[in-house]
Amino acid sequence: MDEDILKLTDMQLDALREVGNVGAGNAATALSQLINRKIDMTVPQVSILPLGDVPDVVGGPDVRVAGVFLRVYGPAPSSILFLMPRESAFTLVDMLMGRERGLTEQLDPMDESALLEIGNILAGAYLNALSFFTKFTLLPSIPALAMDMAGAILSVILIQLGQMGDHALVIETQFTTDGDGAVKGHFFLIPDPGSLGTILTAIGVKE
Repeated sequence: MDEDILKLTDMQLDALREVGNVGAGNAATALSQLINRKIDMTVPQVSILPLGDVPDVVGGPDVRVAGVFLRVYGPAPSSILFLMPRESAFTLVDMLMGRERGLTEQLDPMDESALLEIGNILAGAYLNALSFFTKFTLLPSIPALAMDMAGAILSVILIQLGQMGDHALVIETQFTTDGDGAVKGHFFLIPDPGSLGTILTAIGVKE
């Protein structure tokens, strides 16, 4: 287990926050073009936490969430998990499908495709930002979508990961659209052992 991941300096967290901010900006532009509406995205918080604490970030293991999961291949192999409360997922689907807010109460196959596309855009935006800062080529896998309790989704992911990741880099992401209020999601980068050090070295802040 890589305990050093919990001991990042303020400078290292600032560097990762900058990656998050650039990624959020890229994602906001892409989503705005997709739904033809202005979207602002901010990154209020960046932190490192043990993987087992991930459900607590979204309100606890029993909270029903939408989760998009994919693997990242390249010099810093990792996993990406994007979690948002079910209501936020429905709101984003309403935006994407051009519906009045609040109409979506469960997802049909087209809605699921829309959420996967949002997950794809977010993952691509953050990976592009990370590639820009590290000069690495990072390639995402095809994303998978799950609607379940946060604890159940994490359990499945832990089984898939095995011993590949013990901690997560959390980039809290807040979406705001004209007149619709804010929608929150959490973007988790789960580095394979050694990958965080590789990333920090590449962006010039490895101690």
